[in-house]
Amino acid sequence: MFHIGRKLLFIFTIEMKYYIIAGEASGDLHGSNLMKALRKKDPNAEFRFWGGDLMNKQGGVLVKHYRDLAFMGFLEVAMNLRTILNNIKFCKQDIKKYRPDILILVDYPGFNLRIAKFAKELGIKVIYYISPQLWAWKEGRVEIIKKYVDEMMVILPFEEEFYIKHGVHSHFVGHPLLDAISNLPAISSKEFKAKNGLNDKEIIALLPGSRKQEVDKMLAIMLSVRSYFKEYQFVIAGAPSLPKEFYEKYVDENVHFVSNTTYDLLRCSKAALVTSGTATLETALLNIPEVVCYKGSTISYAIAKRLVKNINYISLVNLIMDREVVKELIQDDLSTKNLVEELRKILEGDKRDQVLKDYELLREKLGGEGASENAARLIFES
Repeated sequence: MFHIGRKLLFIFTIEMKYYIIAGEASGDLHGSNLMKALRKKDPNAEFRFWGGDLMNKQGGVLVKHYRDLAFMGFLEVAMNLRTILNNIKFCKQDIKKYRPDILILVDYPGFNLRIAKFAKELGIKVIYYISPQLWAWKEGRVEIIKKYVDEMMVILPFEEEFYIKHGVHSHFVGHPLLDAISNLPAISSKEFKAKNGLNDKEIIALLPGSRKQEVDKMLAIMLSVRSYFKEYQFVIAGAPSLPKEFYEKYVDENVHFVSNTTYDLLRCSKAALVTSGTATLETALLNIPEVVCYKGSTISYAIAKRLVKNINYISLVNLIMDREVVKELIQDDLSTKNLVEELRKILEGDKRDQVLKDYELLREKLGGEGASENAARLIFES
């Protein structure tokens, strides 16, 4: 008989039951890679999860798709509060019935912190993979994590120190995007264009987000620069949570649309306009100069501005580097005039060269590949 962590291995293998909750597209990506890494450590692992298509490909039972969970901004959350509360109630019932050995929470704090409390009270081990941005706002929530989360697996270098300062068990495992990007096969720009019905012009990629109201707002301003860049073609990266028909009103002879191929699109692009979020870091790690764009409802932005503290940037690139590497155009600064000016700077010249040099330093700061394997090892051995 051998003892490994809390697990006892006899002549047979104990099947560990994992319950994973990811509420957004980025969580689906990271959750799927974590599941893949866990299977290497624990071939008989059993998964039940909230996530998306990528997690579903890893096997197990998909309980709810993230497209049914995503609500953006304070007003949208308030309007859908009944649905959110019903989802929380259902999730608690499902966990209680399933009785997993380990609950793994992937970001999505408004939902997941409520579930952490419930699971901990049931005696279930709670792991949080990919921290909510408590260092930016709602720092008081760290007390909830301290009380109900057994281990934090963080992916940004400064987060480990933040949690240790607050007395929370924390491990910096590296950033999983480095794993996802390192595994990409080589791509031919010419073949990508032919496959997707694009012309020979160089591409400016548009990443307007993943929620309907967000995409509508961001594409309107992003596409307002078209007439200033007639030598380029604009290509919209479709969100997997939205149907192709939703984007048809934006497509014309020089504005195209591709779906479920964002990384390939970026790798074949000269530059990108990117709505704030994980996509800003993905774009940087794929070595594409970008302008970060954000514009929320007036009320939601005003509330967020009052709540967010101790940070000077909204993009992960600038937050990690602790200085401006990519230009951020936020709220009233997000205008056609400013977009044209900043986009021109990163298409050619010294500014483009400097951004690409800074991206090299960014990758070094994120610590290299292996985040999913590191997190899986810590979870399996816990």
